[in-house]
Amino acid sequence: MSDTTVDIGPQARIVARLAHGVREDQLDLPTPCADYAVRELLGHIVGLAAGLRAAGRKEAEGSDPGPGLPALPADWRAVLPEALDALADTWSEPAAWEGMTRAGGLDLPGAVAGLVTADELVVHGWDLARATGQEYVPDEAALRAARDLLTMDAPDAPDAPDAPDQDADGDHRDGVFGRIVPVPDHAPLLDRVIGLSGRDPAWKA
Repeated sequence: MSDTTVDIGPQARIVARLAHGVREDQLDLPTPCADYAVRELLGHIVGLAAGLRAAGRKEAEGSDPGPGLPALPADWRAVLPEALDALADTWSEPAAWEGMTRAGGLDLPGAVAGLVTADELVVHGWDLARATGQEYVPDEAALRAARDLLTMDAPDAPDAPDAPDQDADGDHRDGVFGRIVPVPDHAPLLDRVIGLSGRDPAWKA
Protein backbone atom coordinates (compact mmCIF):
# COMPACT_ATOMS: atom_id res chain seq x y z
CA MET A 1 0.00 0.00 0.00
CA SER A 2 2.80 2.43 0.78
CA ASP A 3 3.97 2.20 -2.84
CA THR A 4 0.54 3.13 -4.21
CA THR A 5 0.05 6.66 -5.46
CA VAL A 6 -2.55 8.13 -7.79
CA ASP A 7 -2.45 11.35 -9.79
CA ILE A 8 -5.45 13.16 -8.33
CA GLY A 9 -5.14 16.07 -10.76
CA PRO A 10 -7.13 14.70 -13.72
CA GLN A 11 -10.12 13.73 -11.57
CA ALA A 12 -10.01 17.02 -9.65
CA ARG A 13 -10.17 18.88 -12.97
CA ILE A 14 -13.12 16.76 -14.09
CA VAL A 15 -15.04 17.68 -10.93
CA ALA A 16 -14.13 21.34 -11.41
CA ARG A 17 -15.50 21.22 -14.97
CA LEU A 18 -18.72 19.64 -13.74
CA ALA A 19 -19.09 22.34 -11.11
CA HIS A 20 -18.50 25.00 -13.76
CA GLY A 21 -21.35 23.49 -15.75
CA VAL A 22 -23.90 23.82 -12.94
CA ARG A 23 -26.51 26.48 -13.68
CA GLU A 24 -27.92 28.69 -10.95
CA ASP A 25 -31.38 27.22 -11.51
CA GLN A 26 -30.00 23.75 -10.75
CA LEU A 27 -28.74 24.49 -7.24
CA ASP A 28 -31.89 23.20 -5.54
CA LEU A 29 -32.21 20.00 -7.57
CA PRO A 30 -31.97 16.66 -5.70
CA THR A 31 -28.83 14.54 -5.87
CA PRO A 32 -28.04 10.86 -5.22
CA CYS A 33 -26.92 12.02 -1.74
CA ALA A 34 -30.33 11.79 -0.10
CA ASP A 35 -29.90 14.77 2.24
CA TYR A 36 -28.17 17.05 -0.26
CA ALA A 37 -29.47 19.27 -3.00
CA VAL A 38 -26.90 20.36 -5.58
CA ARG A 39 -25.93 23.40 -3.48
CA GLU A 40 -25.17 21.23 -0.42
CA LEU A 41 -23.24 18.76 -2.56
CA LEU A 42 -21.10 21.59 -3.91
CA GLY A 43 -20.58 22.90 -0.38
CA HIS A 44 -19.56 19.41 0.72
CA ILE A 45 -17.01 19.19 -2.10
CA VAL A 46 -15.51 22.52 -1.02
CA GLY A 47 -15.21 21.22 2.54
CA LEU A 48 -13.83 17.81 1.68
CA ALA A 49 -11.22 19.38 -0.61
CA ALA A 50 -9.97 21.47 2.31
CA GLY A 51 -10.10 18.56 4.75
CA LEU A 52 -8.32 16.07 2.51
CA ARG A 53 -5.71 18.65 1.58
CA ALA A 54 -5.00 19.02 5.30
CA ALA A 55 -4.76 15.23 5.57
CA GLY A 56 -2.23 15.12 2.74
CA ARG A 57 -0.18 17.85 4.40
CA LYS A 58 -0.37 16.08 7.79
CA GLU A 59 -2.02 19.17 9.26
CA ALA A 60 -4.64 19.31 11.97
CA GLU A 61 -8.18 19.05 10.70
CA GLY A 62 -10.14 22.26 10.47
CA SER A 63 -12.96 23.15 12.80
CA ASP A 64 -16.00 20.88 12.81
CA PRO A 65 -18.75 22.55 10.78
CA GLY A 66 -21.24 21.19 13.29
CA PRO A 67 -24.75 19.91 12.61
CA GLY A 68 -26.70 20.94 9.57
CA LEU A 69 -26.15 20.83 5.86
CA PRO A 70 -22.93 22.05 4.20
CA ALA A 71 -23.11 25.73 3.32
CA LEU A 72 -22.18 26.85 -0.19
CA PRO A 73 -19.95 29.95 -0.18
CA ALA A 74 -21.32 32.89 -2.12
CA ASP A 75 -18.12 32.95 -4.20
CA TRP A 76 -18.11 29.18 -4.74
CA ARG A 77 -17.46 29.44 -8.46
CA ALA A 78 -14.01 30.82 -7.64
CA VAL A 79 -13.44 28.97 -4.36
CA LEU A 80 -14.26 25.44 -5.51
CA PRO A 81 -11.81 25.13 -8.44
CA GLU A 82 -9.08 26.73 -6.34
CA ALA A 83 -9.73 24.23 -3.54
CA LEU A 84 -9.60 21.32 -5.99
CA ASP A 85 -6.36 22.59 -7.53
CA ALA A 86 -4.79 22.89 -4.07
CA LEU A 87 -6.00 19.38 -3.21
CA ALA A 88 -4.43 17.93 -6.35
CA ASP A 89 -1.16 19.79 -5.74
CA THR A 90 -0.94 18.37 -2.22
CA TRP A 91 -1.51 14.78 -3.32
CA SER A 92 1.03 15.12 -6.12
CA GLU A 93 3.73 15.10 -3.42
CA PRO A 94 5.02 11.62 -2.50
CA ALA A 95 5.13 12.65 1.17
CA ALA A 96 1.34 12.94 1.21
CA TRP A 97 1.09 9.18 0.67
CA GLU A 98 3.57 8.29 3.42
CA GLY A 99 3.23 7.85 7.16
CA MET A 100 0.04 8.37 9.10
CA THR A 101 -2.50 11.16 8.96
CA ARG A 102 -6.01 12.02 10.12
CA ALA A 103 -9.15 12.52 8.06
CA GLY A 104 -12.81 12.56 9.03
CA GLY A 105 -11.90 12.08 12.66
CA LEU A 106 -9.98 8.87 11.92
CA ASP A 107 -6.27 8.06 12.07
CA LEU A 108 -5.24 6.24 8.90
CA PRO A 109 -2.22 5.66 6.66
CA GLY A 110 -1.48 8.40 4.17
CA ALA A 111 -1.84 5.90 1.33
CA VAL A 112 -5.37 5.08 2.43
CA ALA A 113 -6.22 8.78 2.77
CA GLY A 114 -5.05 9.20 -0.81
CA LEU A 115 -7.44 6.48 -1.96
CA VAL A 116 -10.19 8.17 0.04
CA THR A 117 -9.42 11.39 -1.85
CA ALA A 118 -9.71 9.65 -5.21
CA ASP A 119 -12.92 7.90 -4.16
CA GLU A 120 -14.56 11.10 -2.91
CA LEU A 121 -13.82 12.87 -6.18
CA VAL A 122 -15.01 9.97 -8.33
CA VAL A 123 -18.25 9.34 -6.44
CA HIS A 124 -19.18 12.97 -5.88
CA GLY A 125 -18.33 13.71 -9.49
CA TRP A 126 -20.92 11.09 -10.44
CA ASP A 127 -23.40 12.58 -7.95
CA LEU A 128 -22.98 16.04 -9.46
CA ALA A 129 -23.13 14.88 -13.06
CA ARG A 130 -26.19 12.72 -12.49
CA ALA A 131 -28.03 15.50 -10.61
CA THR A 132 -27.36 18.13 -13.28
CA GLY A 133 -27.63 16.00 -16.41
CA GLN A 134 -23.99 16.29 -17.43
CA GLU A 135 -21.91 13.66 -19.18
CA TYR A 136 -19.45 11.97 -16.84
CA VAL A 137 -16.35 9.97 -17.70
CA PRO A 138 -14.11 9.73 -14.61
CA ASP A 139 -10.35 9.47 -14.74
CA GLU A 140 -9.49 5.78 -15.07
CA ALA A 141 -6.71 5.78 -12.45
CA ALA A 142 -8.92 7.53 -9.89
CA LEU A 143 -11.78 5.15 -10.68
CA ARG A 144 -9.55 2.13 -10.05
CA ALA A 145 -8.35 3.72 -6.81
CA ALA A 146 -11.97 4.18 -5.72
CA ARG A 147 -12.61 0.52 -6.48
CA ASP A 148 -9.57 -0.47 -4.43
CA LEU A 149 -10.73 1.57 -1.45
CA LEU A 150 -14.30 0.31 -1.55
CA THR A 151 -13.32 -3.33 -1.90
CA MET A 152 -10.83 -2.86 0.93
CA ASP A 153 -13.71 -1.67 3.11
CA ALA A 154 -15.98 -4.48 1.90
CA PRO A 155 -13.76 -7.57 1.43
CA ASP A 156 -16.84 -9.64 0.49
CA ALA A 157 -17.75 -7.34 -2.40
CA PRO A 158 -17.75 -8.89 -5.90
CA ASP A 159 -14.69 -6.93 -7.06
CA ALA A 160 -12.61 -7.94 -4.04
CA PRO A 161 -9.99 -10.68 -4.41
CA ASP A 162 -11.39 -14.17 -3.63
CA ALA A 163 -14.81 -12.67 -2.87
CA PRO A 164 -17.70 -15.00 -2.06
CA ASP A 165 -21.08 -14.53 -3.71
CA GLN A 166 -22.98 -11.45 -2.63
CA ASP A 167 -26.14 -11.83 -0.56
CA ALA A 168 -29.34 -11.32 -2.50
CA ASP A 169 -30.34 -8.28 -0.47
CA GLY A 170 -26.95 -6.57 -0.72
CA ASP A 171 -23.94 -6.58 1.58
CA HIS A 172 -23.38 -4.53 4.71
CA ARG A 173 -20.06 -3.21 5.83
CA ASP A 174 -18.79 -1.25 8.77
CA GLY A 175 -17.59 2.32 8.40
CA VAL A 176 -18.78 5.39 6.53
CA PHE A 177 -20.23 3.63 3.47
CA GLY A 178 -23.81 2.48 3.16
CA ARG A 179 -25.34 -0.80 2.08
CA ILE A 180 -23.82 -2.07 -1.16
CA VAL A 181 -26.23 -1.88 -4.10
CA PRO A 182 -25.85 -5.12 -6.07
CA VAL A 183 -24.57 -4.53 -9.61
CA PRO A 184 -23.93 -7.24 -12.23
CA ASP A 185 -20.32 -8.39 -12.46
CA HIS A 186 -20.27 -7.51 -16.17
CA ALA A 187 -21.41 -3.91 -15.54
CA PRO A 188 -18.98 -1.05 -16.32
CA LEU A 189 -16.44 -0.38 -13.59
CA LEU A 190 -18.05 3.00 -12.81
CA ASP A 191 -21.41 1.32 -12.12
CA ARG A 192 -19.72 -1.26 -9.90
CA VAL A 193 -17.92 1.47 -7.94
CA ILE A 194 -21.13 3.45 -7.54
CA GLY A 195 -22.90 0.33 -6.26
CA LEU A 196 -20.07 -0.32 -3.81
CA SER A 197 -20.44 3.24 -2.54
CA GLY A 198 -24.04 2.54 -1.59
CA ARG A 199 -25.67 4.28 -4.54
CA ASP A 200 -27.92 2.96 -7.27
CA PRO A 201 -26.22 3.42 -10.67
CA ALA A 202 -29.69 3.83 -12.20
CA TRP A 203 -30.54 6.84 -10.01
CA LYS A 204 -32.34 9.67 -11.78
CA ALA A 205 -33.61 12.99 -10.45
